[in-house]
Amino acid sequence: MKKVTSGQEALGDFAPQFASLNDDVLFGEVWSKEDELSPKERSLITIAALLGSGILDSSLKYHIQKGKENGINEKEMVACLTQLGFYAGWPKAWAAFRMAKEIYRGEGK
Repeated sequence: MKKVTSGQEALGDFAPQFASLNDDVLFGEVWSKEDELSPKERSLITIAALLGSGILDSSLKYHIQKGKENGINEKEMVACLTQLGFYAGWPKAWAAFRMAKEIYRGEGK
């Protein structure tokens, strides 16, 4: 797995401890434990948690893209977001579908 440095890039000079926890602990230690959950499974869980929490910003878009990279195909993403729509809310699913469509098909920019 490629080392994540988004924390350092975005907050390293402002909140170095938070940046380190993001890059080194969350992504470096938790996400790297592939013997417990595969990257694909982690992506599905993360997308569900973000959508369920109403986090519909660049974080969700990043994790939909990361999910695609981790092997979630278009059909699976559509099924995931449809299922989540019933639990997290239809408007949230609409927002996520716009992001997913842009990522999977390059549409909706």
